[in-house]
Amino acid sequence: MSAERGVVGWDIGGAHVKAALWVDGEVRDVVQWPCPLWKGLAHLESTLALTFERWPRLREHAHAVTMTGEMADLFATREEGVRHIAETLERALPGPHFFAGDDGWCSAGEVGANWQHIASANWLATTLHAARSLGGEAGVLVDIGSTTTDLIAFRQGRVLTRSRSDVQRLENHELIYQGVVRTPLCALAQRIAWRNTALNVMNEFFASTADVYRLTGELDPAHDQHASADNAPKDEAATRTRLARMIGLDAHDGTPQEWRAFARTWRESQLRGLRASLQHVLQAHALDSDAILVGAGCGAFLVPELAPPGMRCTSYGDVLIRVAAQAPRGTADWLRVCAPSVAVAALFEARPR
Repeated sequence: MSAERGVVGWDIGGAHVKAALWVDGEVRDVVQWPCPLWKGLAHLESTLALTFERWPRLREHAHAVTMTGEMADLFATREEGVRHIAETLERALPGPHFFAGDDGWCSAGEVGANWQHIASANWLATTLHAARSLGGEAGVLVDIGSTTTDLIAFRQGRVLTRSRSDVQRLENHELIYQGVVRTPLCALAQRIAWRNTALNVMNEFFASTADVYRLTGELDPAHDQHASADNAPKDEAATRTRLARMIGLDAHDGTPQEWRAFARTWRESQLRGLRASLQHVLQAHALDSDAILVGAGCGAFLVPELAPPGMRCTSYGDVLIRVAAQAPRGTADWLRVCAPSVAVAALFEARPR
């Protein structure tokens, strides 16, 4: 492949579109756009237009696609979602190729017969690429995104789990529908401590996990791309107001220091759940302290605290081959956030010819 023609990897989600430009084994650029697909395919079309503005020579590259957006309630069924997303991409891009997991790659015309392998396969692409990049290592991909967390074991370049569908991964603790931005806070706990007293949680969408990690100072503002639960600002005062509503209080009922401590309580609740699921995955595949955790996603900052004692951690970005010298500033930081788009680009370039 020439220095001018590369591969654009696409991860079409229900809330974001992620894209990575890969040329000659180097990442030239990575981008994530908010895309509320549940509101209509027009949002995907307008997001694709933004990508053409960023990369004017987009049509000169090959295109490798993975997706999870078929789960959006815009579609009556997942099959319908896969078909409509593929059709939208085929209209916009020259000859896109769709990642079908163990079945390899298929064209837009083959999507209908392979939709079950294409649907929600982005986790498999990321793990395959990480596992192959790490060679003989054994470990777990821990991809903590805005909405979900994937915990996928690998060893010697292979993905270990037999799960392939979301329902199988939900059963086996490999898919946890929690992230660090969009998850309603009431999903993390039924009771929560405030001033040493345990309280029932209000099961309303009063706040999200973005409010927690905004107050702890861990959420990069660049990754905080969706509106707050009440559509109010994302400053500290408005964030404290949303957290207070979760237990029937107002922000003035506590000090800023107390609300930051309250955010850390929610944080620990989420960590407990993720640690328990990770332990299931480690035990299921007989992985011990010699294994490595590969952190990806905008919530990768949590991965070191999930690791059992003595277990090593690395970032998906550190596993990659190279970031081109001419790539925009900050590209390396976006690698772990947009890992599936990077992975499908790399896998497509490395496919047997």
